[in-house]
Amino acid sequence: MSESFLIRGARRAGGDAMDMIVRDGLVAETGSHLSASGATVVDADGLIALPGLVDLHTHLREPGYEASETILTGSRAAAAGGYTTVFAMPNTSPVADTAGVVEQELALGEAAGYVHVQPIGAVTIGQKGERLAELGAMAASRARVRVFSDDGFCVFDPLIMRRALEYVKSFDGVVAQHAQDPRLTEGAQMNEGTVSAELGLAGWPAVAEESIIARDVLLAEHVGSRLHVCHLSTAGSVDIIRWAKKRGVNVTAEVTPHHLLLSEELVRGYDARFKVNPPLRRDEDVLAVREGLADGTIDIVATDHAPHPAEAKTCEWAAAANGMVGLESALRVVQQAVVDTGMLSWDDVARVMSAAPARIGRLDDSGTPLEAGRPGSFTLYDPRPVRTFSAADLRGRSVNSPYLDRELPGEVRWTFFRGTATVADGHLLDTAGVRA
Repeated sequence: MSESFLIRGARRAGGDAMDMIVRDGLVAETGSHLSASGATVVDADGLIALPGLVDLHTHLREPGYEASETILTGSRAAAAGGYTTVFAMPNTSPVADTAGVVEQELALGEAAGYVHVQPIGAVTIGQKGERLAELGAMAASRARVRVFSDDGFCVFDPLIMRRALEYVKSFDGVVAQHAQDPRLTEGAQMNEGTVSAELGLAGWPAVAEESIIARDVLLAEHVGSRLHVCHLSTAGSVDIIRWAKKRGVNVTAEVTPHHLLLSEELVRGYDARFKVNPPLRRDEDVLAVREGLADGTIDIVATDHAPHPAEAKTCEWAAAANGMVGLESALRVVQQAVVDTGMLSWDDVARVMSAAPARIGRLDDSGTPLEAGRPGSFTLYDPRPVRTFSAADLRGRSVNSPYLDRELPGEVRWTFFRGTATVADGHLLDTAGVRA
């Protein structure tokens, strides 16, 4: 029999304090002054109860790049950050472009036991942009893939993109586009603008993102299919998505925590922890994506957790890899960028970091409200402390975080995945069904 828990005094996002009984993997009861014989009592006074966080954009690197991350280590990082579901991007080796690979990833996530690992399938074979991958086979596999992306590469050929949008309609799938025109970004090192000119670095222009988004929303409208835009980063992109939604296009979009908080000014120190694709943008863009998230133009926050070994980041800027780890810090960054600034409520956070990403990914058992009969997957978060983020906060295999030595608010105190505590009183656990 699984352990049962009595959560006392947690504040539901957007609501009052409540008690909650968790038993047999489910939320058994919610209310006031509850009791449960034999249950482990968790004093949650002052903590916010959020549905388990769902990340629609995670790089777990396995199979093929285990020096950076594995499904196990990435799952531990996710649990530490309050996540109970992560969608694993397909840029692995071999690429997740067949039913066999996505089923392997699903099985590795089940064996780890910290979070539900939901594979994302590649749009094209080998992510080469030439021929469609086995979309239908991946959708029909045990992994039930519904999100397809060549993330890391743009599906640049408009005919291939159209065919992918048409294909996924048959099983209510979605194509998640990495919006980057490769011809406009050849050799790009950072955001194109005044700072890139001062530093003498080749610029990554905003139009390289915006032109692909504009093309793809028109294709999605023409086909009548679902489109998702990965890691949107510019004010112009927000405007295009806002226009498309007003037009009735079935498009969703995500923003990363780092694009909500960090700007291109950080590149002046040539610290490769701040090198990312798409690049950190202008202060005006940071404000625009915050406003887009606040008004619902941008649907979700997704980490784009991108681990790399130390040698890929401790080198000269031009040779460094793009990417940042972000699972452990995401909720704290969102609090600093949009909650403490008054732009989002905690109820909004539950929507953009849990319910909406689960809905886009078509996972009915993830991101569910904290109600009786629902899965016991949730996080208890303390928004009050403020402390310096350090390597000790990281639970994955890589340490390429842009937040090291930066003060961030908040702390994940407890994470529950299907009724099992994976984080208890701030400590990542190795419990039954969870291996180290």
